[in-house]
Amino acid sequence: QLRLEESGGGLAQPGGSLSLACSASGFTSDYYGIAWFRQVPGKEREGVSCITNTPAMPQMGDSVKGRFTVSIDNAKNTVTLEMASLESEDSGAYYCAAVQNRLHYAVEQICARTLHPVDFPDWGQGIWVTVST
Repeated sequence: QLRLEESGGGLAQPGGSLSLACSASGFTSDYYGIAWFRQVPGKEREGVSCITNTPAMPQMGDSVKGRFTVSIDNAKNTVTLEMASLESEDSGAYYCAAVQNRLHYAVEQICARTLHPVDFPDWGQGIWVTVST
């Protein structure tokens, strides 16, 4: 069974930086994509980023382009989201989610398009990020 576990998070000041990590284990397919979503209570879940394992192809949501970066360590099956120039609106619960398939094409298609939670069967429990003075 696939397991996803987020780490990092916490409190950061506006303009500051914070890093989140998603550690994944139990993949049964060669190809997978790991996405980050975030959500504020009362609002829809928003896709932040997605990255495939082989090759590593990162995609960033429009709201975080130029400020956030995502990378993957294939050996450790760990995805890191580096957040910089943080704004108060970046606050929320951040979730790691994964999709896997025997075909890279299938994963790439999901990861490259606008991110939808329903496309990702496996989820972590989430971790809080608070940007405040």
